[in-house]
Amino acid sequence: MTSYCRSFCKALLFFVVCYPSFETVAAELKKERFVPLFDGKSFEGWKNVNGAPSTWTIRDGMVHCSGKPTGVLRTTRMYQNFILEVEWRHLQPKGNSGIFVWADALTAPGQPYHRGVEVQVLDGREASWYTSHGDIFPIHGATWKPENGREEDKLRAYPTEMRCKPSPEWNHYRIECVDGSIRLAVNGKIVTRGSQCNLRKGYICLESEGSPTDFRNIRIKELPSGPLEPDQVAKSDEGFSSLYTGVDFSGWRTPEGSAKDGKVRGWKVNDWQLHCDGTTTSDDRNLWSEKSYKNFELIVDWRWNHQSEADDNAEEEEAGDDNAVAATEDAVVDAGILLRGGSKCQIRISPSPSGSGGISDGSSQGDGETAPISKADKPLGEWNRFQITMVDETITIVLNDKTVTDKLHLHGISSEGKIALQHCGHPIEFANLFIKPLP
Repeated sequence: MTSYCRSFCKALLFFVVCYPSFETVAAELKKERFVPLFDGKSFEGWKNVNGAPSTWTIRDGMVHCSGKPTGVLRTTRMYQNFILEVEWRHLQPKGNSGIFVWADALTAPGQPYHRGVEVQVLDGREASWYTSHGDIFPIHGATWKPENGREEDKLRAYPTEMRCKPSPEWNHYRIECVDGSIRLAVNGKIVTRGSQCNLRKGYICLESEGSPTDFRNIRIKELPSGPLEPDQVAKSDEGFSSLYTGVDFSGWRTPEGSAKDGKVRGWKVNDWQLHCDGTTTSDDRNLWSEKSYKNFELIVDWRWNHQSEADDNAEEEEAGDDNAVAATEDAVVDAGILLRGGSKCQIRISPSPSGSGGISDGSSQGDGETAPISKADKPLGEWNRFQITMVDETITIVLNDKTVTDKLHLHGISSEGKIALQHCGHPIEFANLFIKPLP
């Protein structure tokens, strides 16, 4: 007997015994096609992308989110056309969270979230450009056409009714994602719609954003799906894991030793960002990984924290002094990333004159430094992303999707060693530290 026949017989028996309406029978048949997306006991099928072990836990068969740091828990496989049902509640008023659909495997450059579409999970906050009743909007490169939009945000779809219950009551979302269209039903009624999404297959994510939240009864029904263009599919999981918890210095140390009381001199855990104030001495300025690595791919986001210089020049900028920004850029000197212990490979972070991504002490010409092929740095204050591939004695560096060091041979570099975040006396921020070991 096929599974469908078994489901039909089960529903028919329910009808004979209980005498429900035909609509109830149809609903029972429909329910049989859902499968749990969370088993209530383990995180099998899910991945903590950029949070701490304490960020996502299981309590009484529910997914509990601490809200710290900002980040996501995502499925380990992609979904195309589907119906997702989930119940959620905020454990404190004005809580913030979300559910992402059709999302990339990793976070977007300089962001704690993924490219995809967010279904807002918000409590008790209303403004001209957002609500607490089921907004939907694309983020970080995703696009779509919303229904019931507003002038304040033309990419956001707003609910037609206010149906969400306040904290700590439970709410039910039914999210239908089919061929680039999304419909959201809040507590039993469709209120938010949109279509023509540029992503139509990807991961499902639960969001951590500052406040404790519970999720339960997470289940999914996959629907028939057709072929897609390559650019309609999200970026897939390539086996990266996070090097930074967002809540402490687990896995990192300075020459003085491991972090004590969650503090390292000169460095500060700033939610999903790791901040260096640039004040430590030359002997203890670097933050080293506790683990050593051989061959790997490494992703590191970074930006210069030029707040102090910007404050100094605020009056000049307001007056229209074009030299203010230039002066700020000139104030930034150098930082870097050290690989395999650092003695033979320092990846330079410097905005001028040739840009970031060059190598110190690793030149095949023997002169101690190799400049980047071209300058790919973004303007001061914006996030940059390094994608570094280290195989044996060869390194390739991509900065902001542009190759700046191509298969450079590093003579005499150690076969294995630790990774360090280095600064040279100026404030800098790091984020999205991901690594994937290679054979």
